[in-house]
Amino acid sequence: MSGRIASHVAALPKSGIRKFFDIVAQSKDVVSLGVGEPDFDTPWHISRAAVTALENSATHYTSNLGTPGLRRAIARYAERRFGSSFSPDGEILVTVGVSEAIDLAVRALCEPGDEVLYHEPCFVSYPAVMRLAHAVPVPVETKAADGFRLTVEALEAKTTPRTKALLVNFPCNPTGATLDADGVREILEFCERRGIILLSDEVYSELDYRLAGDPEARPVSFTSLPEYRDRVVMLNGFSKSWAMTGFRLGYACGPADIIDAMMKIHQYGIMSAPTLSQAAGEEAMDAGDADVAKMRREYMRRRDFLCGFLNDAGLETCVPGGAFYLFPDISSTGLSSEEFAMKLLKEHGVACVPGGAFGACGEGFARMSYATSMEKLAIAAKRIKEMLGRA
Repeated sequence: MSGRIASHVAALPKSGIRKFFDIVAQSKDVVSLGVGEPDFDTPWHISRAAVTALENSATHYTSNLGTPGLRRAIARYAERRFGSSFSPDGEILVTVGVSEAIDLAVRALCEPGDEVLYHEPCFVSYPAVMRLAHAVPVPVETKAADGFRLTVEALEAKTTPRTKALLVNFPCNPTGATLDADGVREILEFCERRGIILLSDEVYSELDYRLAGDPEARPVSFTSLPEYRDRVVMLNGFSKSWAMTGFRLGYACGPADIIDAMMKIHQYGIMSAPTLSQAAGEEAMDAGDADVAKMRREYMRRRDFLCGFLNDAGLETCVPGGAFYLFPDISSTGLSSEEFAMKLLKEHGVACVPGGAFGACGEGFARMSYATSMEKLAIAAKRIKEMLGRA
């Protein structure tokens, strides 16, 4: 029976997150700082849009690109929030979560052997998606000492004639790092100079704490500079900002030729995103700003509490500019990231994710999500303190 599984699939490691949480699922009295899922329920007016669609028998296939209503809503949202202009008739594709959008983009662009740059630490699926497309993942290290900032110098050092694309994620999972407008322009100029396509995973764009307190502030987006629009594909979704993980809804915006190529793969593999989810997404795009702002404020309050605690406890932690993760340096404990996570889970009942799951340069760190209540965060802090011997 040997050889029945394709070699490039057999060589893939299982997700470091899911592998770890198979253990968590069997544990009792655990406070989870692990899976990156909002603890908020989807705002009712958004869920109600799906219920209404069901009552109106919206249970049939939609266009492969997505419903016209949702594509128009995404275009309005992109113009309003990012200052970006996309045609709903050829430059927007609705997908099954941002994860599908990432997969489609890499497969649509890459020939076997093409290289794709990405920054580490990063979300666990990035190198796997590249390998499944027979592309070559090329990690670019970012460091805590620099606030996990991605620099052009680091990118240049890893660029070769085979480099086809750059995949970035800001605000970043797992570090919470963000980019400012200058950083965005520098990376776009690099891509233009090198003839590289930029794939920008902006699923946490609304969870940028620079937006807090300023109703006029816009998220930072690589699509906001129109002179580079032919080089950028934005990959985005509804799971994080609108607490819609179970709706499995995402989208891609970009040049028509790339969107068309992505749509062809989507057409044969998926057909179309769930119809009821698309109705909910339209409501989120047009009427969900206040919900996002409320959740963002609460995440910021939780961030300040847990980040302050970890630093006081001796685990040096960068203050994240966005998303809902902390990435403390746990090397002072003398434990590997997996040893730290297992000890914290099995002996103290707190779940986090080993930093090594997010790439080799994540070793020595742990990812802790604060997408949980303040009450649970307080319990987790007490247990972490006990583990560190500072009770």
